[in-house]
Amino acid sequence: MAKRPESSKPKELTAERRSDLEKRRKAPLATPSDLPAEATRDISAALNGVLADVFALYLKTKNFHWHLSGPHFRDYHLLLDEQADQLFALTDLLAERVRKVGGTTLRSIGDIARRQRIQDNDADFVDAQDILAELREDNKTLTALLRAAHEVTSGHNDIASSSLIENWIDESERRTWFLFEAARTQSA
Repeated sequence: MAKRPESSKPKELTAERRSDLEKRRKAPLATPSDLPAEATRDISAALNGVLADVFALYLKTKNFHWHLSGPHFRDYHLLLDEQADQLFALTDLLAERVRKVGGTTLRSIGDIARRQRIQDNDADFVDAQDILAELREDNKTLTALLRAAHEVTSGHNDIASSSLIENWIDESERRTWFLFEAARTQSA
């Protein structure tokens, strides 16, 4: 067996080094930001609220995607899958934005449940037209919540968050529009 070179041998941790490492492990996350602490707090709270709602709407959309039925099953199934994918992609962008401004983000399903404003639907069966109507209203609610978050980010001159939110509002309005048009009847 070859002898390990001296430089590659693990070094003993001194008590001082061990203490320093333990302090670092226990230290709060402190992402550097030029935003004042109050802005970080307010922006993080606004974006985490939206993040909880996006997770709730994502799961609700997937629930309906998995359980809908009826004559337009395939079209609605594909529409809801597309919308769920868009919502899921938004979760990482929101969480990373919170971290970029120096905040911490959601940590659990329980955290989401405590913060969400989009209501769950645990019904055994929901008619396809009711699914489309409920998701349409939820996306309209999400749009309003995004506008409220935009007021917070704009108020703290967080241009990057505000710019992202503007795009997310457009996406939410598009989902609302598609759900509205998909639910229209020929006579409407």
